[in-house]
Amino acid sequence: MAFSLISTCTGCGAKNRVPAARLADTGRCGACKLPLPPATEPINVDAAAFDEIVGSAKVPVLVDFWAEWCGPCRMAAPEVHQLAQEVAGQALVLKVDTDAEQRLAARYQVQSIPYFVVFRHGQPAMQKAGVTGRAEMRRWLAA
Repeated sequence: MAFSLISTCTGCGAKNRVPAARLADTGRCGACKLPLPPATEPINVDAAAFDEIVGSAKVPVLVDFWAEWCGPCRMAAPEVHQLAQEVAGQALVLKVDTDAEQRLAARYQVQSIPYFVVFRHGQPAMQKAGVTGRAEMRRWLAA
């Protein structure tokens, strides 16, 4: 089953399915035709959704590998959340729970968290472990 995000129209309240390849685009509500903004929140993904989104993204994708029990991950979370809002339409932000997605974390050799990977055209462009501010994350996406 293909990944899609449910976006609620602010005009009429209709629920709209947004396919993986269109998450960074401004769309239109299927009911009232008002604009639907691009994804403005970090998207929690499993391995299948990760592969589909990263593989189809036309914009850079920042992936935050994290875990619920990780203090530094909780420190980084507000920065990641604010970054997703700031780069909406220009990049996507994904979150991968390393406890739930151990094989995916192993694929990218995640040994400490938080661990960030930026993808361009489906390929890793940079990787970094540790808490980082959103200004630095923005630079990664712009590079």
